Amino acid sequence: MAKLLIIDDEPNVLYSLQAGLESEELSVVTARTGKQGLALLKTQSPDVVIVDVQLPDQSGLELLAEIKRHDQKMPVIVVTAFAATETAIEAMKRGAFEYLLKPVDLYQIRDVVDRAAELRRIQSVPAVFEGAAEDTGGDRIVGQCPAMQEVYKAIGRIAPQDVTVLILGESGTGKELIARALYQHSRRADRAFLAINCAAIPEALLESELFGHEKGAFTGADRQRVGKFEQVNGGTLFLDEIGDMTPATQAKVLRLLQEQRFERVGGRETISADVRIIAATNQNLEKMAAEGKFRQDLLYRLNGVTVFLPPLREREADIPMLAEHFVRLTSRKLEKPVRALAPEALRLLRSHPWPGNVRELQNVIRYGVIQAPGEALTAECLPAAFRGDRVPVIHADSATGPDVRTLTRRLLEAGEGDIYRKVLAEVDRAVLEEILRHVGGNQVHASELLGLSRTTLRNKLGRNTG
Repeated sequence: MAKLLIIDDEPNVLYSLQAGLESEELSVVTARTGKQGLALLKTQSPDVVIVDVQLPDQSGLELLAEIKRHDQKMPVIVVTAFAATETAIEAMKRGAFEYLLKPVDLYQIRDVVDRAAELRRIQSVPAVFEGAAEDTGGDRIVGQCPAMQEVYKAIGRIAPQDVTVLILGESGTGKELIARALYQHSRRADRAFLAINCAAIPEALLESELFGHEKGAFTGADRQRVGKFEQVNGGTLFLDEIGDMTPATQAKVLRLLQEQRFERVGGRETISADVRIIAATNQNLEKMAAEGKFRQDLLYRLNGVTVFLPPLREREADIPMLAEHFVRLTSRKLEKPVRALAPEALRLLRSHPWPGNVRELQNVIRYGVIQAPGEALTAECLPAAFRGDRVPVIHADSATGPDVRTLTRRLLEAGEGDIYRKVLAEVDRAVLEEILRHVGGNQVHASELLGLSRTTLRNKLGRNTG
């Protein structure tokens, strides 16, 4: 369970945040002064800290600096009732994870806290290689095939060297786990680590997210923002799916790699940043460069040191080991008594082509553990497609959920706009209601079945019940 420390002198704020954020996955402790907060920081070992800018005994920014001196990698969320641009800039420069204005939206701060807790886990929980003790608590890198042995050797050679690394592999092969291992075995392991999925951020915002922007740089830029390169100065930045960057962003990343300098979007001030970049992609960058879709000079800078992760279909001998690992992991997480894989289930797993690689295997095992009635995950617990069963085509009626075609036609006939969003909202509502009914309202199990993060599930529930 993650732990959150909230430092704020307003009792009503402390009460509302504690009541709104505390859950079976997050415990909350509170303090009303900076001195009390620092004492709890040392005795309670929180994973995330929320700090108000104005405290009775000291400035929240001064407290942020003290927290960072105590623990350089602690994610600190700064909140304030006063929207001062200089305060936001100074907070981010001093290493704040995020800066929010009061009154804070509960869904927004819950999402920020979840992301901060995940960052803390990524920075603190080691990426453990197969063969380490079972009780290390790390995220295990599993596999003993020759191709994975080469990956392990490459990590050992590359991690201590302060060079840019490019990790290549299909989606779901575990590129982020390898990036974490490179970071945790590097000389920058005591400094910050941030991960950015370039494909998950709209093109228009990615450059701003990485480099920051000046006030007025574009519509909606109502204040200056510090980007990830500036925020993680001295540490390591993992750029996942780097092939999705726009040419303009590629050019700025190239300059950063060459000169360790950049400008914020819309700015003229040159900023220096000492950042180690670990990049990853599932795309063929050489082909993209030949087609003019990726800068050749940036590819040369990235391609000097590479790590290739093999797809799971080329690691059949590792499937039993991976499956058993995920059974143990999922059973412990869901508090299920599943201990083993039945031989027929293992045979079906080994014969599957695994287009989604290790991530797909993990999701299938999670599904099987949830379905398993006893201590063994049998073939009957696997999805129907694995057993060769024909997946039924569901025609929903008004009693069970929306008929998508009928709903679409009705909206068209009524002259409605925004049809795609309205149809998706109805489908979401039906799916969520059915899943929650199936699991008796347990959101942890619901998120596992849906394949969604609990933050995404909560957001969807909020939209569908609000």
